[in-house]
Amino acid sequence: MTETASAERPPAAMRHRSIGPVQKALRFAAANKMLVAGGVIVFAFAFLAVFAPVIAPYDPLELHIRDRFSPPSWQYPFGTDNIGRDILSRTIHGSRVSFQVGATSVAICVIAGTLIGAVAGYVGGLLDDVLMRIADAILAFPPLLLALGLVAAIGPGLWTVSIAIGVVYIPRVARVMRSAVLVEKKKEYVIAARVIGQSGWKILLRHIGPVTISPVIVVATIVFALAIVIEAALSFLGVGLVPPTPSWGIDLDVARHYLHRSIWMPLFPGLAISLAVLGLNLLGDGLRDYLDPKSYGRGGAPAAARRTTKAE
Repeated sequence: MTETASAERPPAAMRHRSIGPVQKALRFAAANKMLVAGGVIVFAFAFLAVFAPVIAPYDPLELHIRDRFSPPSWQYPFGTDNIGRDILSRTIHGSRVSFQVGATSVAICVIAGTLIGAVAGYVGGLLDDVLMRIADAILAFPPLLLALGLVAAIGPGLWTVSIAIGVVYIPRVARVMRSAVLVEKKKEYVIAARVIGQSGWKILLRHIGPVTISPVIVVATIVFALAIVIEAALSFLGVGLVPPTPSWGIDLDVARHYLHRSIWMPLFPGLAISLAVLGLNLLGDGLRDYLDPKSYGRGGAPAAARRTTKAE
């Protein structure tokens, strides 16, 4: 009886090969706590950003002069600042600003960087040399310093900061995409597509693009985290967003003048920056492991799932 049941049961590799993409993602998430933790943190901040006007107990610009420098309490869970604004409300609305800057910056650098890297890697030759030398020139500058110069030249504001940060990280995305395209364009399926007469754009979009987009997704999460940090740094230095915009960087800049009176003023915006960046980094690491073929065995099973199956 046992031998018959064992003979009818398909091998572990065959069972893993038959699972769908959703089941595979769920299996990997169950085995990768880092991906789950990062996803939960990022989702929480995204939820706060979208529903900030509903969740925040007060208007972030509303003044409570009589309650200035109030410590954390039931009325003001994070306390109030030097002019009586609720720090919790400003922190929640600050997530909206940070995620707007991060999303816009990532959209700019991913679209432009992917296009530049794909064309440079596929065409090669003089075009590749010119585009990569321009990228090297931009990479020679520290990201914060270059963003600072661009914002100072164009002017402060949310869209200005977003564009500046996006431009700064275009070369990094382009480098990643170019490296992936250089590897793929030498493979047989690309050569076969050329032989049958497909155009270069069709090969890039239909064949190479879907295969090489995985590392770009991982880089996008890292750039998102860096964009939040740079926006906070620029606002802290007084060249980013304009007060009284609820920004974590602006709140830290104001709080540094009152550290002797209120430790909670810089505490909560600083924690928000740290948690948001931590969540994005954990999510990026988890996505890297998920999208890396080396993380899977035959049939698409995560390493942890393979160990569990082997033990069984």
